[in-house]
Amino acid sequence: MKIGFDNEKYLTMQSEHIRERIGQFGNKLYLEFGGKLFDDFHASRVLPGFEPDSKLRMLMQLSEQAEIVIVISAGDIEKNKIRGDLGITYDTDVLRLIDSFEEKGLYVGSVVITQYAGQSSADLFKSRLQKLGFKVYTHYAIEGYPSNIPLIVSDNGYGKNEYIETERPLVVITAPGPGSGKMATCLSQLYHEHKRGIPAGYAKFETFPIWNIPLKHPVNLAYEAATADLNDINMIDPFHLEAYGKVTVNYNRDVEIFPVLSAIFERIYGESPYKSPTDMGVNMAGNCIVDDEACCEASRQEIVRRYFQALNELAAGTKSDSEALKIELIMKQAHVAVTDRPVVPAALKRAALTGATAAALELPDGKIITGKTSDLLGPCSALLLNALKTLAGTSDERHVISPEAIEPIQRLKTEYLGSHNPRLHTDEVLIALSISAAADPDAQKALEQLPKLNGCQAHATSMLSTVDIKQFKRLGIQMTAEPVYENKRLYH
Repeated sequence: MKIGFDNEKYLTMQSEHIRERIGQFGNKLYLEFGGKLFDDFHASRVLPGFEPDSKLRMLMQLSEQAEIVIVISAGDIEKNKIRGDLGITYDTDVLRLIDSFEEKGLYVGSVVITQYAGQSSADLFKSRLQKLGFKVYTHYAIEGYPSNIPLIVSDNGYGKNEYIETERPLVVITAPGPGSGKMATCLSQLYHEHKRGIPAGYAKFETFPIWNIPLKHPVNLAYEAATADLNDINMIDPFHLEAYGKVTVNYNRDVEIFPVLSAIFERIYGESPYKSPTDMGVNMAGNCIVDDEACCEASRQEIVRRYFQALNELAAGTKSDSEALKIELIMKQAHVAVTDRPVVPAALKRAALTGATAAALELPDGKIITGKTSDLLGPCSALLLNALKTLAGTSDERHVISPEAIEPIQRLKTEYLGSHNPRLHTDEVLIALSISAAADPDAQKALEQLPKLNGCQAHATSMLSTVDIKQFKRLGIQMTAEPVYENKRLYH
């Protein structure tokens, strides 16, 4: 992978910029943290060199100044809203976030339950957190939010919310997912701090879109593809252009809400500290791109991956065609096609030759490896094994897993566990390989190549099983698949 982003420069520049913003507001800043604080794999894919935990590491540099407040909507608790990437409910994710932050030495000050309207499940969650020793605050739904500004900025609006007691200059407001009420929590605190005579400010940390690169830059287009389900649209910030005569990029929701935010700031402070949505941001990622073409190419590949993902979800019946159609338009703007992903034509060619589902993977040196369907292995399992053998320098004819080792696993699956598919999934192949490695040096050498697969691109000619999807994610393989099922059954 060609590096296009200077991660160390980013950590230094970003933390320094946040310190400056804290000082700008009298040593108290409420920082709304958009996106993922850690495990930001989208950023690491489109900005090669960006580490998935970069934002967390940046905060760790500010650990003496920072405390974290996690917000969750009472409505999301009530309906058991689930994080799609993790498969856990938002309230469970709050506990996971607390553990993750504290393991890194970051201080979690409290949890805020927002948009509360008497939900019993929210009461139970609050009680559970309090028994665990955490401070929990309640914020209420405000009628006419966000347009009824006289009510919002009053004792019957923000004034009804419980005041969050904070201890440190930087208060990071984060959440399990979008729509949790991060911005409203920040603004409510500004109202309460102002009433107490405490100077405090607000800023927003959102990595994408990157404000100081072109509107149709592939990195920004990749963000549009990633948020196609939310219908976010990148646009020129008209307020920034009017105030400063400079072209910057923001997205539609921030631009649309800015007049309301500006009016709220004026009602709290007497005047708004910001002239544009771009002014509110503190993101320095655009200043740390060191190879623009590397980031462009990585982003174009990400757009294609998002397109295949949307097509797969459409075929599975979990999404409408609007998302795929939008990404198709983005692909045209980025001047990229599915065939620009080298593993796609390679997998299709192999499938045409064998008459069955096949898969292809691009190794770090650019070499394409393929795998076919057989009686023993599925195409993804064969692909994984072939890639490891190639990296280990083992010949194709050499069996690093003997058929005798595979047969008992197949018998266990079909005779005892009730599976109709005797072929081994990727996780089962790795278990068989690790067992073989105890007695076979070639198998051990193949197993040792696993870390080299991180960041590799792969494609299959039919949709993958849940097991294979999870396994490729764990290995760091960026996998796509044709939007068709391997067989014509109605239930998959």
